[in-house]
Parts: sequence; structure tokens; C-alpha cells
Amino acid sequence: MNSGEYFIVHKKILPDYYDKVVLARELLKSGECREISEAVRRVGISRSTYYKYKDYIFRPSEDDSSRKAVISMMLRHEAGVLGSVLGLIAGHGGNVLTILQNPPIAGRASVVICVDMEKMDPLPDVLSALSSMKGVENPALLDIS
Repeated sequence: MNSGEYFIVHKKILPDYYDKVVLARELLKSGECREISEAVRRVGISRSTYYKYKDYIFRPSEDDSSRKAVISMMLRHEAGVLGSVLGLIAGHGGNVLTILQNPPIAGRASVVICVDMEKMDPLPDVLSALSSMKGVENPALLDIS
């Protein structure tokens, strides 16, 4: 990660909705809330606030080196597309841990990739790069831990 793009700030000086975004994500992850609308209602923020910040705000963990992201996407059934995706992730410093690819249906295959983010560029940058790749559709973050 490029440390020039991050700050460590005490949440006391930030608007309270940043903390509420994290709380909503934790409610969803724990299963206490099943839908985003329920989680945001419980913590007192709008859905748009949640979506705007959910990929940018994280609590520091005791062991940041073990952070993992699970990314989902649809790939066109063309030679080299998966290899290009893996190359892009590696080029951004990500270490691919697992790949789950379903057989292609109607020329597209669903792929879920688990990535070790220890040395990876910021996740929004990686997702943006994946979005602009030929043959890649709808890359999305499923989980982060």
C-alpha cells in the first residue's frame, strides 16, 4: 500500500457517520442484520452514506499483515482473461490465495478470488483497474477481514 495516501486519525475528530459505516458492515458480517437497509437503519445512516464509504473505512486490526479480501466478478469465456486478472492483482501487490471459478454459461463465468492484501495497493484502486479490463464485468468486494 502506498502510505502517502493514508492517515491515522483519532475517530474523535471525524464525523460520526464514519464509525457508523464500520458498525453497519460489522452487523452485516456477523449476520445480526441480513440486509444493508436494516443495518444502516439500526446505526442511523443512509444507504448512500454506507455505499459511499464502505470500501474506504476500516478498523486497524492487530495483525494488518493478514488482511484478506474476497473479490467477485464475471469473466468472459475468452483465452487469457483470468490470467490477465491474476496478473493485474499481482501487479498491484496482491497475493492470490484461492480462486473459485464456475463453468462458463452463456459465454461468462463467475469467479471469486481471495487475495492477501499485506502489500497490495489500495483496494478501490484495484477494483477500479479490474473494472476497466477487457473481459471483466462487475468486480465487487464481497468480504474483507
